[in-house]
Amino acid sequence: MRTSSTEASPLPQLVHVDTAVIAAFKPAGMPVQMDPSGDHDLLTWVRTALSDGEVQLVNRIDRPVSGLVLLARDPKALAALNSAMRERRVRKTYWAIVEGVVALPVEGIVLEHRLVHDPHRKRAVIIDLDDGDNSPARTHVQCLKQADKYALVEVRPEGGAFHQIRAQLAAWGHAIRGDVKYGARRGERDRSIALHAHSVQLVHPFSGKDLTFVAPTPTANLWPILLDGLGDH
Repeated sequence: MRTSSTEASPLPQLVHVDTAVIAAFKPAGMPVQMDPSGDHDLLTWVRTALSDGEVQLVNRIDRPVSGLVLLARDPKALAALNSAMRERRVRKTYWAIVEGVVALPVEGIVLEHRLVHDPHRKRAVIIDLDDGDNSPARTHVQCLKQADKYALVEVRPEGGAFHQIRAQLAAWGHAIRGDVKYGARRGERDRSIALHAHSVQLVHPFSGKDLTFVAPTPTANLWPILLDGLGDH
């Protein structure tokens, strides 16, 4: 796993474990599952930590992104959680540090774009809203804190299209810090981007209990400065 030259990367963590549902923290730079790099991946780490080879991923976040990932412990739980994801009964909240001055009303805005996945360039492409049959991707954005050159925003995507948050924030004119694939001015030494899967809310597929999981707070780069004084979010 890649590390910064100035600070060691955080380790993955188990945030919640029960007989059906797992929430795990993935540090930036770690793949969620095995890939050609051969680097340690989150899925293998969770299976090893729990001595449970049946664990499967429910959702994924990009390698340069940090935060929460949901996993299931058996096929029945996986099917139930996948259904909840498709029906948008899982609320995912992200934090992002974006470039520029963000002028938003208190209630925020909703970004709406049609996205297509370009597999050759491994990125999402914005197309005209009136073009194509695919439904527009919608992402809710609120500004939490503004600094001179960067802002901390809270982001709630509807659905989970490929690179949805990254592409939509860039199209809005505020690329995520470090995300040179989508127009950021410069990258980070550890190749991370300032996007963090902060929290997940869902109903337990079997008990019906309301669950809220929160990831460890980022500590690298500008995160401590922009998070200072925010309180609970």
